[in-house]
Amino acid sequence: MSELSKRLLGLLSNEESVAPSKKTEGSGAVADMAGASGLGLTDAVASGWYLNDTNELFRGIPIGPDDTVVDVGCGDGGSSLFCARRGAHVTAVDIDQRVIDAIRPKLEDVIPGRCAALVSDASPLPLPDACATRVVCTEVLEHVADPDQVMAELYRIGKPGARYLLTVPDELQEHLQKEVAPPSYFQSPNHIRIIGRDEFEQMVVRSGLIVEEHTQYGFFWSIWWGLFWACRVDLDNPSHPALNHWVQAWQAILALPDGKAYKEKLDRFLPKSRVIVARKPGPDA
Repeated sequence: MSELSKRLLGLLSNEESVAPSKKTEGSGAVADMAGASGLGLTDAVASGWYLNDTNELFRGIPIGPDDTVVDVGCGDGGSSLFCARRGAHVTAVDIDQRVIDAIRPKLEDVIPGRCAALVSDASPLPLPDACATRVVCTEVLEHVADPDQVMAELYRIGKPGARYLLTVPDELQEHLQKEVAPPSYFQSPNHIRIIGRDEFEQMVVRSGLIVEEHTQYGFFWSIWWGLFWACRVDLDNPSHPALNHWVQAWQAILALPDGKAYKEKLDRFLPKSRVIVARKPGPDA
């Protein structure tokens, strides 16, 4: 998975940093990627991601030392590292050699001898049948030529009862981005298809998996990226008043007494991503 895709998802490798970034007051304040990502991660935690108290990668996906996790399209390794810090055996997979070269030493530092990092396009995956108790595949299916083939591979590597965490960009916000993003955003190796809400669930069911939850999150990121393209700033240093004001506005919304409920309503209408928690038939792995 591309670095752009993982940034779009709004998840970071340092999952412990869940507090919103403090910003300078006044119209001259500057937004940076750390501030937006910090708030985006806080927003994600409120939606069920990276639950440190229960060691759940996402609600319904607990991670422990007995788990074998395969993270397909690992990107910067946020999910892989979360699982590694819970003692799981982790295999990180990505199509980009540079991504794998970057994540391998990080995993080795956390769980030496209990990790692997592989380059693969997931068609097929270089892994044996029924090897994983947890399969993670976030923001990948919109990139691949044959999503059903990738889903078949994900199904194959899961043990009976394995739990799956799957996400794709939401179709409504993708159509929003299509209006404002450069054409390359919807060209290979970036997004080559928009996956409908029902279509996503049908892909998962068609593979043989049982859907346990189908939800969504990320209104904050849908708006942030819609503004980002207008600002014409560099992704590595997206300093612009419009982006900063949006970060401050969303912080203020979340701080309201009913901020979480309001966020949930907006997430349902214009989420960044669809999320499916699924299970392979069989006893719990």
